[in-house]
Amino acid sequence: MRSNKGTAAPSLQGQTSGVENYNFRLASLRGRYLNSVSEAVPGDSPVFQFRSLGSAARSGAESEARAKMAAAKPTLTDSLSFCLAQLAAAAGEGLGGEKDPATNETPLGRALLALRTRHIKAAGGIERFRARGGLRPLLALLRRAAAAGSAPSQASPGSAPSAASAASSPAPVSGPAPSTVSSSTPSPPVRLRKTLDLALSILADCCTEGACRAEVRRLGGILPLVTILQCMKTDSIQNRTARALGNLAMEPESCGDIHCAGAVPLLVESLTACQDSQCLQSVVRALRNLADSPQHRLALAQQGAVRPLAELLATAPDAALTSALVRALLELSRGCSRACAEQLSLGGGLGPLVSLASHPKRVVREGTILILANLCAQGLIRPALGNAGGVEVLVDELRQRRGPNGASPASQQPLVRAVCLLCREAINRARLRDAGGLDLLIGLLRDPRASAWHPRIVAALVGFLYDTGALGRLQALGLVPLLAGQLCGEAGEEEEEGREAASWDFPEERTPERAQGGSFRSLRSWLISEGYAAGPDDISPDWSPEQCPPPEPMEPASPILTPTSLRAPRTQRTPGRSPAAANEEPWGREGPALLLLSRFSQAPDPSGALVTGPALYGLLTYVTGAPGPPSPRALRILSRLTCNPACLEAFVRSYGAALLRAWLVLGVAPDDWPAPRARPTLHSRHRELGSPEDRVACALTLPFICRKPSLWRRLLLEQGGLRLLLAALTRPAPHPLFLFFAADSLSCLQDLVSPTVSPAIPQAVPMDLDSPSPCLYEPLLGPAPVPAPDLHFLLDSGLQLPAQRAASATASPFFRALLSGSFAEAQMDLVPLRGLSPGAAWPILHHLHGCRGCGAALGPVPPPGQPLLGSEAEEALEAAGRFLLPGLEEELEEAVGRIHLGPQGGPESVGEVFRLGRPRLAAHCARWTLGPEQCPRKRGLALVGLVEAAGEEAGPLTEALLAVVMGIELGARVPA
Repeated sequence: MRSNKGTAAPSLQGQTSGVENYNFRLASLRGRYLNSVSEAVPGDSPVFQFRSLGSAARSGAESEARAKMAAAKPTLTDSLSFCLAQLAAAAGEGLGGEKDPATNETPLGRALLALRTRHIKAAGGIERFRARGGLRPLLALLRRAAAAGSAPSQASPGSAPSAASAASSPAPVSGPAPSTVSSSTPSPPVRLRKTLDLALSILADCCTEGACRAEVRRLGGILPLVTILQCMKTDSIQNRTARALGNLAMEPESCGDIHCAGAVPLLVESLTACQDSQCLQSVVRALRNLADSPQHRLALAQQGAVRPLAELLATAPDAALTSALVRALLELSRGCSRACAEQLSLGGGLGPLVSLASHPKRVVREGTILILANLCAQGLIRPALGNAGGVEVLVDELRQRRGPNGASPASQQPLVRAVCLLCREAINRARLRDAGGLDLLIGLLRDPRASAWHPRIVAALVGFLYDTGALGRLQALGLVPLLAGQLCGEAGEEEEEGREAASWDFPEERTPERAQGGSFRSLRSWLISEGYAAGPDDISPDWSPEQCPPPEPMEPASPILTPTSLRAPRTQRTPGRSPAAANEEPWGREGPALLLLSRFSQAPDPSGALVTGPALYGLLTYVTGAPGPPSPRALRILSRLTCNPACLEAFVRSYGAALLRAWLVLGVAPDDWPAPRARPTLHSRHRELGSPEDRVACALTLPFICRKPSLWRRLLLEQGGLRLLLAALTRPAPHPLFLFFAADSLSCLQDLVSPTVSPAIPQAVPMDLDSPSPCLYEPLLGPAPVPAPDLHFLLDSGLQLPAQRAASATASPFFRALLSGSFAEAQMDLVPLRGLSPGAAWPILHHLHGCRGCGAALGPVPPPGQPLLGSEAEEALEAAGRFLLPGLEEELEEAVGRIHLGPQGGPESVGEVFRLGRPRLAAHCARWTLGPEQCPRKRGLALVGLVEAAGEEAGPLTEALLAVVMGIELGARVPA
């Protein structure tokens, strides 16, 4: 058994070795034969020719079996170690090597092909390749290839992997046979070119992962790539090199190294010389990735990377290249620099960009629109952009994004900024107005979600300051109340634009560096090329920078109203320093709004827009609530409006005069006044003066604006204006501050009619609490009353109060009939008094026994703050009237007035007193309300309380106020 096993093994090994030798010889023979047949008959299939030439000994089944055996047998290139060893050997010894006669390939070529097609593409293959140290020999190979490419005559002869094998790779390759980019640069040898194709493809694939990018940068792999890009002018090599650089540029550190290595000019050169679309896409992508920061974008623009991109875009390339160009230009135009704008314009890219704004592919369309929006940051290109149709494109896109199915506010921000910047040139303002841009901007001002953009929008509208048609349209759209809201509201702060974003209507004055860098000749050429002038004769020599004297180094007296200065911070003055001494006017966030309002106020009849509640509210809020000294322009606007006779009617109708007086003279703002309660506000407009509401407004305003007695007497007293005003107090208020205005107006009118008024509360009966009159009833209450009582009154509570029959009978006709007449009570010693509490009966008993001013009337009156309705004071007043005691009624009313309308009382007590329904108390309430000693706020609050207490019964309140205003004693006849 052992001998059998021992002899069997060698025969098995020999059999296996023989099979391998047979397969090797068969493959070599087949390969040489196929090559020879393929060269002899290039049009037919080599396999078909081989079979047709009479290989009769090999059947179809045997051929298929042997092919499966050869495919199942592992090859050396399946081992990553073998491939890395071949790569290391080639990196150390050179790019040569003997061909394998079986495959007509060098070991290096087979290893590179296997790395690219199998090892790198496998899951985790890139990480394994890096971990096994594959990047170092790969970069060393590229260095040797770069050195060999710079001296092509020293390259070793030999063959490289076939083009068919290389084309089978999924990596991007060029379409047709490689062509040289420059005729002056010799084409590299075939083996060197194909070795570079495979090595660069492997490196580009590896650089898709961040760890490999960092390793390549650490190993200094950027400079060899730049050298290859410079020396190897073949499309396929340029394509793969640009792809590798583009992947490396995804790391900020590598991006900076690529810039420092000088790759940008070489990539730009490839853009202008290369004809292959895939190569151009790789170069464009590399340039896009290299624009990762403002500094790098500026460097790219200064090195001429933008113009060839624009020229390629203008040649109508294929769809894939168009998408790549749009993405690259979008990245390069972020924070658009002057060089970027100039190159894009010179490259003829504006027209194609405007055309691509309607591209069916969404990515291309949105990218193009953002490029146009970015270009608006440069004033020099905005006129040309408008000529190309960019204004209409941006306005339409912004309108669509603001529609019901539009995008979020964040996506609208660049378009809003662009449209606002387009308002800085007259030619674009006209286009924007015709495209409906004014309606769009006003809609943005109304949108609270766009509050962060409101300062920018208002600053943009300043450009229409002298466009009469646009101002009329803006006024019709409701700009004035929106501007007034900007004065009193808090809005977001926008970033300031640079100098290059200034208006290009006067380019030489706006950007002095252009005048230094060029000449009048260059400016004239630019104006002619852009279509602004038909020829040199259309341009005046006065435009030449040499004709402009240098500005003197002095600070202007007032700020120049340019769009770039509209968001300058408010100028703070030292307290106590006058504006004339400062010789400057504040220009802060409110500056543009005030400038537009000032322009509206200079119209012949600005009443329709400015003399309204919202406009006056905004101006007064700014004047009285500005954090620093308010701009004199706001005060000039108010002065201009109040002095314009055309605004008088609007001031009267809108209660503007009363509002100005209340806010500026009395110091009461609408926000400080409580909202009217249970009185809906009327919002009615009357086209013709003379309606009842207009007459009420006239009557209220007349005491403020008229000091001629004959006029206000005729209008207010003789023609019933005062009664009309008083009757309107209990109707729905036409203005939130109507009652405050009415109280102030009635007080002024009272001062005009009767400058000397009587005290607020006439002292009919002395009621000095410090020295009261002697009490005549208290002796009846002691243990030994003198004289002794001959009568007791029985209350509902059972309390018996002593009294004198004779004194009680003489005090009132009611008690005379009750106690001395034929009623049964005349014979009773205990007389019941129904419906009286002890507190209410107390002042009655004192009054029946002759007490006047002893203080008993103060007993039933509750203190201020407690209701009078239902109190013992109301009960005592009712009993005094029932018992025919007018003197007691007057005494009780004076007691109520002293407590509730005295120094301790307040506006809230006036309504409580009026609710008692006593005419004398109503007069006391009116006199307290309109008294000159009351502050305007208390006066207004008191009138509010009176109106609420009066309810629907306007007669008593009207008569009381009318009597007080005209200085007529209560009970006298009031003129109708």
